[in-house]
Order: sequence, then C-alpha cells, then structure tokens
Amino acid sequence: MRIKKVINNNILCVVDDKGSEMIVTGKGLGFQRKTGERVDPALFEKTYHMEGKAEQRKLRELCEQIPVEHLKLTQDLIEYIKGQISVPLNESLLITLADHISFAIKRKEEGVEFSNPLQGAIMSYYPTEYHLGQHCLRVIQKEIQVDLNPSEAAFIALHIVNSELNTSMSVMYDITKLIEDTLEVVEYFYQKTFDRESLDFNRFVVHLRYFAQRLFQTVPQQTDEYDADFQEMIIRSCKQHYKCAQHIGEYIHNAYQKEVSNAELIYLTIHLKRINLSKK
Repeated sequence: MRIKKVINNNILCVVDDKGSEMIVTGKGLGFQRKTGERVDPALFEKTYHMEGKAEQRKLRELCEQIPVEHLKLTQDLIEYIKGQISVPLNESLLITLADHISFAIKRKEEGVEFSNPLQGAIMSYYPTEYHLGQHCLRVIQKEIQVDLNPSEAAFIALHIVNSELNTSMSVMYDITKLIEDTLEVVEYFYQKTFDRESLDFNRFVVHLRYFAQRLFQTVPQQTDEYDADFQEMIIRSCKQHYKCAQHIGEYIHNAYQKEVSNAELIYLTIHLKRINLSKK
C-alpha cells in the first residue's frame, strides 16, 4: 500500500496497486509517515472503503474532522443494523451517521440539544428503524458514556431509512411529512382513526413511503399502468375509497405541485380498501 495522505498519527489514506483508495487506522500508524511511502497492511487495525469516488472523498474529509473512535463506533453500529433488517443499505450511511453521531456528542458536551418535531411520526411510520436508533443510543452511552437526548433515536432512524431508500435527508423529511399529512387526510375523510399497531396500517405506511419516494425523486420513474377495465372495475366497486384517493391527489397537487398518476390513485384505492378503518 502507498500513502496518499497522512490524516493524523492514527489514520492514513492509502491506495493499493490498482489505484483503489481506502482509509486505514491503527495506533501510531501515521506517526512520522510521508505521502508516497509504502506501508505494511499488517499494521492496519481497521479499513474503510467506499465504491464511489465522491463518497470516498467525503469519507477522507470526515476522518479529518471527527475522532476515529466515533467512526469505529458507527461502523460497529451499522454492522448490527445490517443484521436486524433485510433491506440493503447505501454505503454512504457510514459517512452520514458517523457525522451525525459525532456532532450530536459534541453538542451534548457543549450543552446544546435539539428535539425532533417529527419524533412521534417517526416512531409510528418507521418503528423498526426507531428501535434501532434507541439501540444505538444505548451503545453510545455504554461505549462513550454520553447520554444523548432520546430524540436522537428519531434522527438516527431517519438516517437508516434514508439509506434504505437511497435518498437525501431533506427528502426524508419531506417524505415523513407527506406520510403524516396524507394520514390526516385519510382519517378526516373516513372520520376514523387508524389502529397504528395493526398489520394493515403498517402495510399502508410502507406503501406511502415508497409512493412518497417516487413522488420526490428528481427524475420521475414510470409507473406500471393498470388495464383500463381493471381501473374501471376498481373505481366502480370502491367508489368511497377512490374518492379518498382523489382527495389525497388534490392535497399533494396543492401542497407540493405534483401530479398523482391514475395508476397511483388506483393503487392507493386498493390499499385504502384493505386497511381496517372500522376500528378505533
């Protein structure tokens, strides 16, 4: 391995013979080292590599800004998270989550804490990820003896969901807000409240997550159109639910200036029929 940059006494940016860049850590690894020198891989304690060049650069810059212990801790947390969910995670989660956790620890030490206004919604819409966020807080407390604000579990959950959906954090907030507002439209239309512990509610929220993701994508994706006869049958046999879907479409048009396709309206109608709205 050849040294590309000495980040500090314990961290190096190196490249292999094929030109692949990686971040490596080890006690005293960078002490009195210089760019261009060869280094023995047997000395490496941890290795971090991103497939994308842009992500690799972000990782290198992050390593210059946060303690290596925070990066190691985040990697361990991500390994645990991967073992608890079946959805592939974007590799950039290491960067975004390490950055967030390190900043949260720094803020805590300075006595500055943020609350998450969407915490209640995140608990309801992303329960698995929220529980993983709580696990992360427990590990951080155990490993670093820092008690982060419980609201941080919701922030961590959004980072995980963001990685699952391959989108940005700003879009994740839009997605979560759209889900929350859509559910308000639906509950107002039916004059009922959801059983938020039910399987049907969970299925509907999962659909809304991906529906919202498609809606906020920079490049809209084509949605499979249903057969005209099938659409007509759904509209005719599910008049009330289709009307509710139309209300959702109107809300999205007014709030986000985005159009909901006929296929999406039909799919929403099917989910609205399926979900159990008869129970409080």
